[in-house]
Amino acid sequence: MLTVYGLKRSRSTRALWALEEAGLPYDFRRLDARAGEHRQPDFLALNPGGKVPVLVDGDFVLSESGAIVTWVAEQVPALGLVPAAGTRARALYDQWLHFALTELEQPLWVAAKHTFVLPEKLRVPAVIPVCAKEFGRAAQVLAQGLGDRPFLLGDAFTMADLVVGHTLAWAVRQQGLPLDAPAVAAYAERLWARPAFARAEAREAA
Repeated sequence: MLTVYGLKRSRSTRALWALEEAGLPYDFRRLDARAGEHRQPDFLALNPGGKVPVLVDGDFVLSESGAIVTWVAEQVPALGLVPAAGTRARALYDQWLHFALTELEQPLWVAAKHTFVLPEKLRVPAVIPVCAKEFGRAAQVLAQGLGDRPFLLGDAFTMADLVVGHTLAWAVRQQGLPLDAPAVAAYAERLWARPAFARAEAREAA
């Protein structure tokens, strides 16, 4: 049985959503952040960084949400959730996955750190409007790359869409940022309407 360690309303949603899309059975172990469970020795033995999600499959331990969703997709190749290695489609998949993690997400994470993650004495509220502007710029790049396609690589949903979709939900639902480009707003709604996303959110909240 696959096990995902995570926190509510975090990048853990990506791992659960991926597993729901793949149809793989799993156990979700939600950690209590207020109690510091993600900083306890047992969890740090799985991920010394103390961050979630972490996926465990027997003696195999994997962290970093981008790596997890890709690995999950590769367990069910018939579903086409990740393109085959060595193809141009896979290169484009990697491009958008890395874009989501390094460009689209990072302003959100910086804003979160300076809102509630860091000790209050280390927070710099002045960076938050800058983060919103940087997110807006990344969203415009996304709009141009998406064009009029339903998904990033064309007609088929992949795990790159999943990571981008979660990041857009983070921006809108947790930080109240607008999706100004109509194509991006419509794309986000398409992703959020997927039944697997609803199941993942319900599992995380249970």
